[in-house]
Amino acid sequence: MKKLIVILAAVFAVAGCNTISGMGKDIEAAGSAVDKAATDTKKKM
Repeated sequence: MKKLIVILAAVFAVAGCNTISGMGKDIEAAGSAVDKAATDTKKKM
Protein backbone atom coordinates (compact mmCIF):
# COMPACT_ATOMS: atom_id res chain seq x y z
CA MET A 1 0.00 0.00 0.00
CA LYS A 2 2.82 2.42 0.85
CA LYS A 3 4.44 1.73 -2.50
CA LEU A 4 1.22 2.66 -4.34
CA ILE A 5 0.94 5.94 -2.42
CA VAL A 6 4.56 6.84 -3.18
CA ILE A 7 4.09 6.06 -6.87
CA LEU A 8 0.91 8.13 -7.09
CA ALA A 9 2.57 11.06 -5.31
CA ALA A 10 5.51 10.91 -7.71
CA VAL A 11 3.21 10.81 -10.74
CA PHE A 12 1.25 13.85 -9.53
CA ALA A 13 4.45 15.73 -8.70
CA VAL A 14 5.95 15.12 -12.13
CA ALA A 15 2.67 15.92 -13.87
CA GLY A 16 2.39 19.17 -11.95
CA CYS A 17 5.89 20.25 -12.87
CA ASN A 18 5.74 19.06 -16.49
CA THR A 19 9.53 18.65 -16.67
CA ILE A 20 12.39 17.43 -14.54
CA SER A 21 13.79 20.96 -14.60
CA GLY A 22 10.51 22.32 -13.30
CA MET A 23 10.47 19.69 -10.57
CA GLY A 24 13.98 20.74 -9.55
CA LYS A 25 12.87 24.36 -9.29
CA ASP A 26 9.86 23.35 -7.19
CA ILE A 27 12.06 21.33 -4.83
CA GLU A 28 14.53 24.21 -4.59
CA ALA A 29 11.71 26.65 -3.76
CA ALA A 30 10.42 24.32 -1.05
CA GLY A 31 13.91 24.01 0.41
CA SER A 32 14.30 27.78 0.44
CA ALA A 33 10.98 28.17 2.25
CA VAL A 34 12.02 25.66 4.91
CA ASP A 35 15.38 27.40 5.30
CA LYS A 36 13.72 30.80 5.70
CA ALA A 37 11.26 29.47 8.27
CA ALA A 38 14.10 27.89 10.25
CA THR A 39 16.13 31.11 10.14
CA ASP A 40 13.16 33.20 11.25
CA THR A 41 12.43 30.81 14.11
CA LYS A 42 16.06 30.87 15.21
CA LYS A 43 16.05 34.69 15.28
CA LYS A 44 12.94 34.69 17.49
CA MET A 45 14.59 32.42 20.05
